Amino acid sequence: MATTNKKKKNTIKEKNNIAPPKGKLGVLLPGMSGAVSTTFIAGVEAIKAGLGKPIGSLTQLGTIRIGKRTEKKSPLIKDFIPLCNLEDLVFAGWDIFPENSYEAATKSGVLEKSLVDELKDTLQDTAPMPAVFSRKYVKNLKGNHLKRGKTKMDLAEQLIDDRKKFKKDSGVDRLVMVWCGSTEVYIQASEVHSSIKSFEEGLKNNHPGIPPSMIYAYAAIKCGIPYANGAPNLSADVPALTKLAIKKKVPISGKDFKTGQTLMKTILAPGLKSRMLGLNGWFSTNILGNRDGEVLDDPYSFKTKEQSKLSVLEYLFQPDLYPDLYSDYYHKVRINYYPPRGDEKEAWDNIDIFGWLGYSMQIKVNFLCRDSILAAPIVLDLVTFLDLAGRAGMYGIQEWLSFYFKSPMHGENLYPEHDVFIQLMKLKNTLRYMQGEELITHLGLDYYDVA
Repeated sequence: MATTNKKKKNTIKEKNNIAPPKGKLGVLLPGMSGAVSTTFIAGVEAIKAGLGKPIGSLTQLGTIRIGKRTEKKSPLIKDFIPLCNLEDLVFAGWDIFPENSYEAATKSGVLEKSLVDELKDTLQDTAPMPAVFSRKYVKNLKGNHLKRGKTKMDLAEQLIDDRKKFKKDSGVDRLVMVWCGSTEVYIQASEVHSSIKSFEEGLKNNHPGIPPSMIYAYAAIKCGIPYANGAPNLSADVPALTKLAIKKKVPISGKDFKTGQTLMKTILAPGLKSRMLGLNGWFSTNILGNRDGEVLDDPYSFKTKEQSKLSVLEYLFQPDLYPDLYSDYYHKVRINYYPPRGDEKEAWDNIDIFGWLGYSMQIKVNFLCRDSILAAPIVLDLVTFLDLAGRAGMYGIQEWLSFYFKSPMHGENLYPEHDVFIQLMKLKNTLRYMQGEELITHLGLDYYDVA
């Protein structure tokens, strides 16, 4: 949450002044025919129909403590703060493949065919618009459901027109966009990303440093649409677009959904560090066979993902503060495309640690997870919380949503917070702050005041 004490900029509205979630909320999904999007859409429709529960969603199942432990007040988050209703979500998006959500969900094979068939009539009505895409940025995918334009600015304007048409045709009141598309080739921020002016000139001149995910982010922010990036691409995480988000008063967040192996790292590493146990090495490898695995089989896309996954331990362990424990560990990450596994990813971690007097120990983790099953509730929570942020007058980088990302966006002079427990505390305290409730510090000394 971008705030300042010196100026009345980037502040949220006062308590009880959050605009209510009236009307329908349109959810725009670049990568709409992918496994994550279709699992999310089908899952929400299944929950609406009473065919499943929103397991994994903090907004739907999570509680929040209010006041002291002795007061025993822990309402559901969705009852504590005005969130959008699942019944009010309407879906649209873009993809390089034209399959509707029923066809795509059937093809991805994440959900049981019998469940998808029960939702067939609803899912068939949701089909993607032609996408902004170039194989220069995602080399292992080839689609034909594409937009055409002379310049990248032309493509951005087409996305803006799509937004206008969808809003008019569907009658939605508000919009949120979540990037569920593929990992692009590795790009570093450069001069074209330094200002709004240079970025817009880059769009007009087809600058190679502006990949499709940035075009989507630009179109969303330009239209005042809250935006989240679920891939490790730079996307909105460049000065030009963070400045544009502040100018347009749009909340933004990212990067890279924290699902499988990295989720385990952000749970395990804080525990090791809390007990001052040292680390000699952490070797991580994965096999997966979905479209994400196919994309990451290209070394240029893998480098983008690798940077996201490698950065986590460095910030968690803070070797500059604890040189005796973490200054010389070896960290390796591998991802292997293995088509027979489909969306059922398997992750192995070998962790070499040391304790008292330097004696060595090992931890082995074998996580057989389902990538899209873990990602779908993240999409739901981001849609819900970003809509809340917009109605609460919050804009710019929403660091309180770091809980959901491998490589969280953060302020220019800050390091990212990766500890999942600190992230959750920050998220819940932000909700308390928005509602004017006392923040929870967990100090608890007043419970034992015997004076």
